[in-house]
Amino acid sequence: MCAPCLQNPPRHGGIAAGTIYNDASRKLVLSFKHGGRIALAPMLARLMAGKLSYADENWLLVPVPLHRWRLWGRGYNQAGLLAQQLAALTGAGLELQALRRNKKTPPLAGLGRHARARALANAISVPPKMASRVAGKNVILVDDVLTSGATSDSCVRALQAAGADEIRIACFARVLDEVLTGAG
Repeated sequence: MCAPCLQNPPRHGGIAAGTIYNDASRKLVLSFKHGGRIALAPMLARLMAGKLSYADENWLLVPVPLHRWRLWGRGYNQAGLLAQQLAALTGAGLELQALRRNKKTPPLAGLGRHARARALANAISVPPKMASRVAGKNVILVDDVLTSGATSDSCVRALQAAGADEIRIACFARVLDEVLTGAG
């Protein structure tokens, strides 16, 4: 466990990141997320899968959701594409609609830890019709980048409220705390 997690234990069972967030991974993420380069999904997922040796048919992959307006504007959910690739690579189950973003949140880039947490308060839930699909399951929450942990924490809370058992996080790139502290 890292020092910040020892100081403030997370709700999840751990984070598996394909790489750290640096200039190279930033370029890949921006091309994938905002540049329409969805063909990067298999490569990014392979890097993530290398850190998910435990992922098998006993785990359920759940992507971080986008609000319907952001999904409409972008045309795809990058976390959903990664989750689909990871399911094919690991044999884990896949539930693309297990989480729903209930309210439109502002873009989180540039916001500090506390502002991100405020923006995401009550923003994510498990739809009632999906609760039985996550109850009692081991879940891997999938996202492209883990920054402050506000989005993943909101997702983890929703999954726990629906009865998910163990929850771990998988991301392509993880922002180091030193970088984030400078962001406020």
